[in-house]
Amino acid sequence: MSNDRNDSRDDGDVLDPEDAPADRDPESNGVDGGRSGGTTGGRSVGASNDPSDQEADIDDLGSDVEIDAEIDEEIAEDHLLGGLLIDSTDDIEVPDRLVDQVIGQEHARDVVMKAAKQRRHVMMIGSPGTGKSMLAKAMSELLPKEELQDVLVYHNPDDGNNPKVRTVPSGKGEQIVEAHKEEARKRNQMRSFLMWIIIAVVLGYSLLVVSNILLGILAAGIIYLAFRYGSRGSDSMIPNLLVNNADEKSAPFEDATGAHAGALLGDVRHDPFQSGGMETPSHDRVEAGAIHKANKGVLFVDEINTLDIRSQQKLMTAIQEGEFSITGQSERSSGAMVQTEPVPTDFIMIAAGNLDAMEHMHPALRSRIKGYGYEVYMDDTIDDTPEMRRKYARFVAQEVAKDGRLPAFSQEAIEEVILTARRRAGRKGHLTLELRNLGGLVRVSGDIARGEDADRVTRDHVLQAKGRSRSIEQQLADDYIERRKDYELQVADGYQVGRVNGLAVMGQDSGIMLPVMAEVTPSQGPGQVIATGQLQEMAEESVQNVSAIIKKFSDEDITEKDIHIQFIQTGQQGVDGDSASITVATAVISALEEMGVDQNLAMTGSLSVRGDVLPVGGVTHKIEAAAKSGCDTVIIPKANEQDVMIEDEYKEMVEIIPVSHISEVLDIALEGEPEKDSLVARLKSITGSALEKTGEGAGTGTAGPTSPSPQ
Repeated sequence: MSNDRNDSRDDGDVLDPEDAPADRDPESNGVDGGRSGGTTGGRSVGASNDPSDQEADIDDLGSDVEIDAEIDEEIAEDHLLGGLLIDSTDDIEVPDRLVDQVIGQEHARDVVMKAAKQRRHVMMIGSPGTGKSMLAKAMSELLPKEELQDVLVYHNPDDGNNPKVRTVPSGKGEQIVEAHKEEARKRNQMRSFLMWIIIAVVLGYSLLVVSNILLGILAAGIIYLAFRYGSRGSDSMIPNLLVNNADEKSAPFEDATGAHAGALLGDVRHDPFQSGGMETPSHDRVEAGAIHKANKGVLFVDEINTLDIRSQQKLMTAIQEGEFSITGQSERSSGAMVQTEPVPTDFIMIAAGNLDAMEHMHPALRSRIKGYGYEVYMDDTIDDTPEMRRKYARFVAQEVAKDGRLPAFSQEAIEEVILTARRRAGRKGHLTLELRNLGGLVRVSGDIARGEDADRVTRDHVLQAKGRSRSIEQQLADDYIERRKDYELQVADGYQVGRVNGLAVMGQDSGIMLPVMAEVTPSQGPGQVIATGQLQEMAEESVQNVSAIIKKFSDEDITEKDIHIQFIQTGQQGVDGDSASITVATAVISALEEMGVDQNLAMTGSLSVRGDVLPVGGVTHKIEAAAKSGCDTVIIPKANEQDVMIEDEYKEMVEIIPVSHISEVLDIALEGEPEKDSLVARLKSITGSALEKTGEGAGTGTAGPTSPSPQ
């Protein structure tokens, strides 16, 4: 096949002598004209690089880069900035390299380091905004600096629908194309010169000899068209520079997120003029895909599951073979008849997505990544240490520098951002790693300061930004709370039988009040528990768990009674999660015993079949929702006590009571001292074995929320 390629360049095309050796460079790792040419799949380190320098670059990752500023270690533990003594972000130096700006994700950092050294594929799974794309870009900086390549596509004189492919060292591609263009220009000049001479002779002959100028003009026109038609053949010999890496100084990075088949795998443009000498040569219509542009670099695909199955299958082939031919992606296009020789695709693939990405990902593609690389789960939070708080201060400085239009953040403003990172983590002693949302807060704060022509961003600007940058769920929740105050479902004083104020979360960071009502009625058949309110699977199971406690607790025969449970105004999305378990249990027991429930009280918590109150997620947002709704007392699981980080404005509005058992919930929520004491005592005697463990801390086996987004 390599002889065929040389033949294709001998058809009247002569290159400049100094370009010819580069065009035939045996070390160019090209496909070299055949599918068995086989060197593109190799993953070798460029010989021109110093291994010791490369090792130092890879080992010196962002999370290991110290901040160049004065640090007071004596106050570091309790200081919001970790002992960092600065006036503003102007005092924090931002690293030049992207890899040095990585914060947190220690495990993912180590995986990327190893993958970069060994040229392995990586799949990153985690919540949005945790740094997957940033790590992928950082990996392209860590890759060994192999010799980059240009890819050329040539006309195939034997089969125009099978263009030839060649690879040359980066920068040589432009030289080769220019040499071909110069040669074609010289030939066209010679053709034009010859054409005008012939036209002049014909016109002179027709005027002087035949004495018929019209015949001469007609003949001259025919000659002109014939020469123009013939010149198209020489123009088709100019190669198409498919991939040009002349200006690239590091390994390429291609983001193919959401790319359609043509953009990912390459395509051949449609040519409406397919005959009569007006057609465009097939090799000139070939377009490189992201997999070809990422050769010797990184191909990043976020939300990998959104690629259709056929694209995933072809992507798997490109990974396995290290080369992939380009053909037209539409069967109705003239490009469907064109298929090039294999084009190099020696890239490292970084596949990213949320947890659902693995469900819709092609199993063979995932197996290919796992078999030849790493899988890593991105952390949502990280330990709140002085060192990490200093790096979060640097994060603010990085966002300011990246935007380029924001004022510097004062020390107090940085501290407020770090407090927000603590609160959004949802766990005591942790900071959130969803840095994209935190970066949005930084930018909104800076915009507010710019609008006031302030020299620096202050704490007040950050507080304003927290109000303005509320999520859609937060805005809906606040609007819902305000609207409910106008109707009878608002929180009322006093006690009501069978009605309890439950709490839920919308999205990830918005709390909302969720009233639950219960009623006991005579049954016309076998007694049953009937729950309404668009309950999803986990919520239905929690109701069943509650019914087990009710059956064990009740002195009455409930086989002839129906217990109706209604979740009020849950909307079309319904209820998902088990954090309303103690709410349901309290409502049903209140209805059975006809004891009122305090309507100035709200509660959240999961419930075991033995009566233990188990931890849930989103307690901070739920408490704030209760405060906004007018409740003055909130019951939460004892295990969640350490996770409460409400805003200062709500601390004086509500009393937070942690509990470990359902008997404690009833003791607080129900009215009537004699009746309540008797009820609680009876419940304690029934579930005594579970209650005895509360002194040791029921549910201590669960360190945090059992559900990432309970409702």
